Amino acid sequence: MPGNENGATTAICGFNADEITIRGKNLVTDFMGNMDFVTAFLHQSLGHQPTPIQTNLINTVMVTIMEHGLVPSAVVARLTHYGAPENYQGAIAAGLLGVGDRYAGTSSSCGALLERMQCAEDARAEAVAIIAEHQNLKIPVPGFGHPIHKDTDPRVDRLLELARNSGTDGQYLNLMTLLESTLCEVTGKTLVTNISAAIGAVLAEAGIPSQMMRGIVLTARCAGLVGHIAEEMNNPAAPAMWQGAQDAVEYESI
Repeated sequence: MPGNENGATTAICGFNADEITIRGKNLVTDFMGNMDFVTAFLHQSLGHQPTPIQTNLINTVMVTIMEHGLVPSAVVARLTHYGAPENYQGAIAAGLLGVGDRYAGTSSSCGALLERMQCAEDARAEAVAIIAEHQNLKIPVPGFGHPIHKDTDPRVDRLLELARNSGTDGQYLNLMTLLESTLCEVTGKTLVTNISAAIGAVLAEAGIPSQMMRGIVLTARCAGLVGHIAEEMNNPAAPAMWQGAQDAVEYESI
């Protein structure tokens, strides 16, 4: 490809008339037929061939978080398709724009806290400091407690079981457990680990930096939204949603 004068470069992808190169490998001969999607995704994002452990853990996380029911992101995707059925990508994009902390979790925030603890000389002291910071700001420590799953989030035990049996050293899983026990001790409350903290720990275990974790969640949720739109095309729910909104919200004259 022709050079540029501003010094900007990318190591992700280049092409010429004869080949397409991703991270120094040939798309046709090295990627196609030789990598599954998650392996290729990680290779492209991280810049190196992922280990089988990394690939398996990311696969498991993406299956865990792909579907979350008729949460706002799925509802808005269906309603956007209802209003503009010709704009398939618009419906998916609208749904992705609605993926946030409340219904997609705070795994990236949890991952950042675990990274802090991992870098600290005294992990427990760092956990105490983290809890104090959140208490001073009057905000909850992300990843602990759940409005529905009071005793245990059923996804957490299974995800952690798979992660602990994956062959990783478990350092971030142990840090997550330490943060949970410290939080319960400091607050005097039982605040169980929810799926966001578990995903943050497992992604960290897989070598995913915290700033990339939301991208893993979004990729999984994008796949889930594709399923919602596919169903919407054959078994529409959006008209009922639209009618429900009209029935539930009354106009109030000012």
